[in-house]
Amino acid sequence: MSVDLDFAARHAGRPARDLTRRDVARALLAVPSGQALVSLPELRRDLMAAGNPLTAVFWESAKTTLTRIESGVATVGDVQRWLESTGTEPILLTRSYFVWPDESERGPVATEMYARLVAHLEELVEAGVIDPDALAQGDVTSRQAYEELQERWLTAGLPDGRVPGVSVSEEQDAELYAAWDEEEAYALQELRRALDDLPEPPFPAGDLKAAADRLRRSLVSPGFPGNVLRACAGLDEERLPDGDEDLWLRVAAGIAAPISDLPDEEDAARFFDLDGELSHEDSVLASLCAIHHADWLAAIVALTRYGPGVLASPERIARFIADSEDLVSEPDDPEELEATEMLFTSVTPLWAHLGIVDKAEVLTPLGWWGLPKALERAWSGD
Repeated sequence: MSVDLDFAARHAGRPARDLTRRDVARALLAVPSGQALVSLPELRRDLMAAGNPLTAVFWESAKTTLTRIESGVATVGDVQRWLESTGTEPILLTRSYFVWPDESERGPVATEMYARLVAHLEELVEAGVIDPDALAQGDVTSRQAYEELQERWLTAGLPDGRVPGVSVSEEQDAELYAAWDEEEAYALQELRRALDDLPEPPFPAGDLKAAADRLRRSLVSPGFPGNVLRACAGLDEERLPDGDEDLWLRVAAGIAAPISDLPDEEDAARFFDLDGELSHEDSVLASLCAIHHADWLAAIVALTRYGPGVLASPERIARFIADSEDLVSEPDDPEELEATEMLFTSVTPLWAHLGIVDKAEVLTPLGWWGLPKALERAWSGD
């Protein structure tokens, strides 16, 4: 497939005389780079004949970029940067870490805002505020100004009161929460189905009392593990549940589905400090949040089936998960096993504090009774 003028116009959805640098660049990137290179001279002549010649700087940048793609030396970032240098392509990642979703993943709001920004940038190019040739030539000042004006547009209110960046982020959050809720509902259904085939473990009243007493002391004490367990369960140390069973299950459920207030801006900044290190508590919470529903399901169902006395070390849990019939990963993939094991190294110390496993990381009668109940509670919203 070659990139002729008709193809470029159809691809952009506008007549040849109105095609922008971005339109032409996107059309060129829509076909194999070799074919795009061959098409360049004719496309340039046809645009000139249509009264829309673009500039020599653009055509030279197109040739350079396509040549680098064809030779295999251009990175994805190089191509994105060239596309942005057309002057009307929204920046993929802004200085404030706003990221536009991929075109195939944009919802109605993101699609609308993206189109609005493109139109806004086209107006600025037409007015001479944006100089695409300077961008294509790598002018640092022009690039900084280009980034700043997009940042301002994303954070400024539209006539209808909406703020583009906020509106897009809210739509993405809503889509993420909906997908999460769907996955959680399915996992809960599968958990209940698996538990229906298993006997009800006996209630370990004495073990629960001892574990709850220890837990209450930890939750009102500073430092680890009390601070992490409070964050997991969303508890206020001054107002703990009165009942031992309610308290224990709430904290155990929180390990599988952490509830924590969002950090303030100063706290959040440490997550973007690539040269810094997370605290132990932050690392533990991050690991808990990274464990998938399917992994929790496979681990807890396996432990419940084997019962008290089964080894529940991170390594053994990783093997339980890998051997699960419900997962699609390769059972003997060493990278998968290692990654899962690393995540559960943050889980078992917390389980030990709750009496779910003992010092040898062996499942206890309390863990046998409580783990499936805690997981069901975590996913049912009780």
